[in-house]
Amino acid sequence: MVLRKLILFASLWWAGTLSLAAQELYVFTEPASVMPAHSLTLRNRTHMMGSNAMYDRFTFRNSMQLVAGITRRWTFRAGGSWGNMQTYAVRPESFNIYSRYRLLTSDEVHRHFRVAAYIDGSYTAAPFRHDEVSLMGDKSGIEAGLIATRLQHKLALSLTASHTQVLHHSRKNASLYDPSRTFQTLQVSVSGGYLLFPREYKDYDQTNLNLYAELLSQRSIDNKRYYYDLAPALQFIFSSRTKLNLGYRFQLAGTMDRMATQSWLLTLESTWLGYFKKRS
Repeated sequence: MVLRKLILFASLWWAGTLSLAAQELYVFTEPASVMPAHSLTLRNRTHMMGSNAMYDRFTFRNSMQLVAGITRRWTFRAGGSWGNMQTYAVRPESFNIYSRYRLLTSDEVHRHFRVAAYIDGSYTAAPFRHDEVSLMGDKSGIEAGLIATRLQHKLALSLTASHTQVLHHSRKNASLYDPSRTFQTLQVSVSGGYLLFPREYKDYDQTNLNLYAELLSQRSIDNKRYYYDLAPALQFIFSSRTKLNLGYRFQLAGTMDRMATQSWLLTLESTWLGYFKKRS
């Protein structure tokens, strides 16, 4: 009986912690927090642009990612994408790996501050088009950055700054292209999340509803082009382990040549705590 009560208490404590931190599980960016050690997440992302300047038809990109909590400070992710954004037929597009390491943690009751560094690498078979640099299927390259996240009860704010280098053979003959191509960019994003429901956490199976707003920006170092996007989103978390995101992203201002200035993002993911520990 005592053991059963301890297990129930531990389960409710973990679920309450996840509920408290749920509003920093951003939709378009990553938080400074990392996954619990030995955990595994399967994530499916569907990026929909509809008609674009190149193809007058519905276009999409789908990606499948495995995200692993290696240690309590280190998260690793690997995945691939396929779609019809660059071709008429649906084809494989890219392979991506990502690693995030938490550098600083300051935890208090119902609040914390965390800082993490990350590096992201991608290879794609897609042709080189547009100024906008994205490592999720459009460009091959490396991105490195810092994330700072502050959680205050039901509100979470995060700041991300990063630098991207595009790796493409045309860099050797960049002067041959007119207009000039973009190979180096700076990104800054400000993200906010608020836990709407539940008002008071009582049960492991309660559904969480989080509201997000993210300001996303990119500026090229090569040709001084830029964009500013706003991305509101809704997030549902079921039984503290399955997450459903729906976000809409649109341009506020910009001079970059882009495939589209508005898009939808649908994400579904599920997490297994202690996945690797059980098998060891």
